[in-house]
Amino acid sequence: MRVSSRGRYALRVMTDLAEQEGEKNYIALKGIAQRQEISQKYLESIMLALSKAGLVDGQHGKGGGYRLNRSPKDYSVGEILRVTEGDLAPVACLDCEAEACGRSSDCRTLPMWTELYRMINDYFDHITLASLMRQESK
Repeated sequence: MRVSSRGRYALRVMTDLAEQEGEKNYIALKGIAQRQEISQKYLESIMLALSKAGLVDGQHGKGGGYRLNRSPKDYSVGEILRVTEGDLAPVACLDCEAEACGRSSDCRTLPMWTELYRMINDYFDHITLASLMRQESK
């Protein structure tokens, strides 16, 4: 499994929104793009996917932008990656959209891949957006 720039950027954007949460209602995409040094055009497509999945709220026009619609502790890295990357399966036969493999009953490696798949999902599902936020020393 390899996480693409789309997935990595989505995590950066969501973390940025979480860190800006207390300052404004909606955060302008232009500011996020500048802080994260990511093309605004590319971020627009990522934000559209996150918005359609219900992870963020968006507002057009003056004072518009994006905001989280729940607390950073209530987002998992796994759910964000699944929106942007699709299934996190390490091999094609475990992908949720894959057709059943005719060899699965005789496959000696399937248990290994299944366990890795479980570990990947468990790992990413136990990391919250709150845990990725910059911890300022006080």
